Amino acid sequence: MPDADAFRALARSSPWRWSTLRFTLRGHAQGPVRAWLRRPDVVRVETLDGTLLQVVREPPQQVAVLGPSGGSAVANPWPADAPPPVLRPDGLVAERPADVSYDAPMYQSYSWVAVLDPAELADGRDHETGLPAGPPLVVDAVTEVEHAGRPAWEAVVGTTPLYEPRCGCCSLLRSRIIDRFEWGEDAFADAVYPTRYRVRLDRQTGVCVATEALDGTWAGSGHDVRIEAVDEPMDDALFT
Repeated sequence: MPDADAFRALARSSPWRWSTLRFTLRGHAQGPVRAWLRRPDVVRVETLDGTLLQVVREPPQQVAVLGPSGGSAVANPWPADAPPPVLRPDGLVAERPADVSYDAPMYQSYSWVAVLDPAELADGRDHETGLPAGPPLVVDAVTEVEHAGRPAWEAVVGTTPLYEPRCGCCSLLRSRIIDRFEWGEDAFADAVYPTRYRVRLDRQTGVCVATEALDGTWAGSGHDVRIEAVDEPMDDALFT
């Protein structure tokens, strides 16, 4: 059976485990929608009845580089073009390379990115220094389940003080610490924050296919992803 370390490793592995994905998303800020995503840079999003909402073609992340002759902008490479990650013996990612464009293509908000590449469930950070500092979650026993007919790993988890979402306004899991950083000390003052979440990761892709708060003010809330196809060919015409 997978353990907590393997669960976190799967959560950091998504960028290297699939190239195209067709799926539906419900229960999140962007849902319900159906999407066709082709890495590294394009996605088509429709309503469930087939009405086109948006086609996104996103360039790689640009970073500023300062040199003797001044500054310039340099594009970070896509994961497929960057140095390979450090792998565990089971083939899952032990350490992701830095300075890589991980967040494209994004539809509307970073919660979209976090669902498809849930690295925030794998590695925590010190909020003062921004440096890696330990696990972001306490992970109970991991079990093998099915989600929409596909193998998945499920765990009941709680956030630690090192939980660091892609963006504080749209994290996968609700955290009082993160909300205070994002919205101020008095934000959601009367809320009872969840202590336990049910989280599922698709075994093949590493996508976070489900979350559910199990207690507190937001009990029952979360999202659901139904993966329809992985690595199917997607023609350019789909993204015009």
